[in-house]
Amino acid sequence: MREWITSIVGAIVLALLIRTFIVELYIVDGPSMRPTLLHEERLVVNKFIYRIRDPQKGEILIFRYPGDTSRDFIKRVIATGGDTIEIKEGRVYVNDQLLNEDYILEKTRTDYAKATVPDGTVFVMGDNRNNSEDSRFPDVGFVPLDLIKGKAILVFWPVEEFKSLP
Repeated sequence: MREWITSIVGAIVLALLIRTFIVELYIVDGPSMRPTLLHEERLVVNKFIYRIRDPQKGEILIFRYPGDTSRDFIKRVIATGGDTIEIKEGRVYVNDQLLNEDYILEKTRTDYAKATVPDGTVFVMGDNRNNSEDSRFPDVGFVPLDLIKGKAILVFWPVEEFKSLP
């Protein structure tokens, strides 16, 4: 009996350590990342990667919503600290270069005045630009690195949508 209890407690501790520091499962809630991610898809999120490096442009990440840190958002990194960002006529420019965005649902309808992303933050947007609350809005703004929970690496459910993410 003692061996069983030791094995079960060990498994629980290991599972908690993995979930806390390495990977966690998330459910996509809402349409803001369409067409890349669909409502109620299940994701594997790497929580360890950003302990050894900062987020990179194009990565999809989970972060705590700055206005209410009990809520999590999922968005794509568009620009990182030191980059300039501007949106004009439906096109996104990073460091004055037009961003090739073959992953978006449709061009954004709003402009965003040229701004420099502060160090220690990222500028994020949903792939469904016209139905996404993201860095263009003051309540989200530039997302501090300490609010980032991890990088979405894999869609595993539903099975027919199984894919790795950038």
